[in-house]
Amino acid sequence: MIKQAHPKGLYLLFVTEMWERFSYYGMRAIFVLFMVKALMLDKAHASGIYGTYTSLVYLTPLIGGYIADRYWGNRRSIIAGGLLMAFGQFMMFFSGSLFSHSIGTATTLMYTGLGALIAGNGLFKPNISSMVGQLYPAGDKRVDAAFTIFYMGINAGALLAPLVCGTLGDTGDPHDFKWGFLAAGCGMLVSLVVFTLLKNAYLVTPEGRAIGMAPTRSTDASGHAKHEPLTRVDYERLAVILIVSLFVIFFWSAFEQAGASLTFFAEEQTNRNLLGFVVPASYFQSINPVAIVLCAPIFAWLWTRLGTKGIEPASPTKMAIGLFLLAVGYLVIAFGVDGLQPGVKVSMMWLFSLYLLHTFGELCLSPIGLSLVVKLSPVRFTSLMMGIWFLSNAAANKFAGVLSALYPDPKMAPPVFMGHTINNLHDFFMLFVVMAGIASLILFVLSSKLKKMMHTTA
Repeated sequence: MIKQAHPKGLYLLFVTEMWERFSYYGMRAIFVLFMVKALMLDKAHASGIYGTYTSLVYLTPLIGGYIADRYWGNRRSIIAGGLLMAFGQFMMFFSGSLFSHSIGTATTLMYTGLGALIAGNGLFKPNISSMVGQLYPAGDKRVDAAFTIFYMGINAGALLAPLVCGTLGDTGDPHDFKWGFLAAGCGMLVSLVVFTLLKNAYLVTPEGRAIGMAPTRSTDASGHAKHEPLTRVDYERLAVILIVSLFVIFFWSAFEQAGASLTFFAEEQTNRNLLGFVVPASYFQSINPVAIVLCAPIFAWLWTRLGTKGIEPASPTKMAIGLFLLAVGYLVIAFGVDGLQPGVKVSMMWLFSLYLLHTFGELCLSPIGLSLVVKLSPVRFTSLMMGIWFLSNAAANKFAGVLSALYPDPKMAPPVFMGHTINNLHDFFMLFVVMAGIASLILFVLSSKLKKMMHTTA
């Protein structure tokens, strides 16, 4: 009989991921502002660096997943990745400490830190996610709920990060950015210490067998590893992961404007005066994780309720709904800035509404996608396929940087995208409405076919 309570290992992974995400989002909340205000880069250049960094952060999990599946296992990969990321954050601290003495040295330190963060994340991210599913027996109905809980951990860290690192670093004085980076580094150390101390006690299967260890492979007489061949069902399930991953690119490339163009919008054209207190632009990135923590249980209840009535949408349909809600979010803010002149500031409610709708879209797409990868992947390919899932995030984040560079600047000539001139903020935000809306429609059309290829009721 399957126990209904979730294993303690889930909450260890929750806390480990929470502090790692605190580190990542804390640095991200002030990164573009640091480049513009301290290193004196223009917005387009800063957006390009931001997009390259965040895309590579999601590209390297493909390599990290392969290393874990074939050589190191999840545990060793997570520890090595965490150490690299802590080193990277402290390099960012030194960059923020030295820019006033030598921008060249500070820039070199920044790139060194980014390189360590990229490599470390590649080892950490796919392995912490794939371990969630290993805590449960095959076919356990609690896996979707487990990923919802795990996803709340991600967003608890993302919630705290801009508040702490933004308060310390985004003060209006560029010399204070270093304190935000230092806090991000300390968060990564907390994640490492918690995981290292508790992993042996709690990361086990229901039968008590340790998970995440280095792989052991049986061999034939000639010394070659033996594997069960993939079946037609396996190939169709893998194809579903790949197809859905393509649509995820359109979601995250628009969603990840939070760390770039939407931060510029919050800084320059949002009235941030709240009862005499000027809200730092970086604080707006906490709206999404706050809403995730509050709304994730509601969405988990909703899917369960619809499931008991036999009308729960299939995973690809849920993800299409997520894309649609993303498009609606940009449609709302496009309406809010229609006719807005440079220098004129709008109410914070426009950004709040956008982030709230994007949160609803994210809850329909991201935890559902993570769960889908675990459920559809053959066991020996789980971390690798999780890396491929994050590969779509890599492409999306690079594309996000390209799109953020189109943010209109009255001091510059209007940017052009695919023959269309971006004359103002309304044009800029409508670009995402069209892009996400079309992707949503296509995925809705394909959903029934993808559900058949999944060979499951998920």
